[in-house]
Amino acid sequence: MDIHFKQVTIIGTGLIGGSLAGVIRAKKLADAVVGVGRDRDNLQAALKMGLIDRYTHDAKKGVAGSDLVVLCCPVGIFEDVAREIKPYLDDQAIVTDAGSVKGALVERLEEIFYLKARYVPAHPIAGSEKSGAKSADLKLFEGARCIVTPTRNTDLQALEAVVALWEKAGAVVQRMDPQDHDKVFGMVSHLPHVAAYAMVAALADMDGGEKAITYAAGGFKDFTRIAGSHPAMWRDICLLNGPNILAALDSYQEALWKLRDMIDKGDGERLVAEFERARTIRLKIN
Repeated sequence: MDIHFKQVTIIGTGLIGGSLAGVIRAKKLADAVVGVGRDRDNLQAALKMGLIDRYTHDAKKGVAGSDLVVLCCPVGIFEDVAREIKPYLDDQAIVTDAGSVKGALVERLEEIFYLKARYVPAHPIAGSEKSGAKSADLKLFEGARCIVTPTRNTDLQALEAVVALWEKAGAVVQRMDPQDHDKVFGMVSHLPHVAAYAMVAALADMDGGEKAITYAAGGFKDFTRIAGSHPAMWRDICLLNGPNILAALDSYQEALWKLRDMIDKGDGERLVAEFERARTIRLKIN
């Protein structure tokens, strides 16, 4: 599907928002790209890098005249931003997002934009622990999954346009129910981040842990890399997807206690079996 927008507004020009803005400009998918954010230095960096055409700190001014608005700000402020921009949106404007929490949040955003704009929830599975426009990468989405979570209220033409946008960015688009999305990513994304934060904190609190950290090599660094992610962003995710994350944490804790019991009892045979089972599963992940 060929797409072209008159004006695209990216609210939050960090790694994801900046990368998407850069793709839109590079592939000439819009006449103009407007960046919205609070951090002047970050917005100026996005402008200097050619990711956006202009910027503003005022979201209301930023969305005026746009036929596509993308929420790339922290999910914890989605609702506040939605209410702020709603009166200034064109009636047929498409609003989408790049948030990693859907579920009930989608329902609330649909209520806010009802009869005002066409909302299409999305979640590109891309990024890293880096943040800010300076980390933007126009190849970030190539080959990555992008999950769209439409509901019975989603406008089909708007959905097609959002799918086409992410496909133009190089992503492989898949559809998922919003509630299923939160359960799945509570396990494969949110749990690992919480575990990584906990691992670093646990080591820091151990007797001699501060010295031990200076010897951290590949294994520890690989496991805890994502603990370098933006704390406020992950606070919001944990609070918005709490039940699914708690369920995943309970299962993880149970698995840790099983291993602890095996080590405590010196049960090498069970340890090998458990490690082999995990290794087999891990090797199937591309």
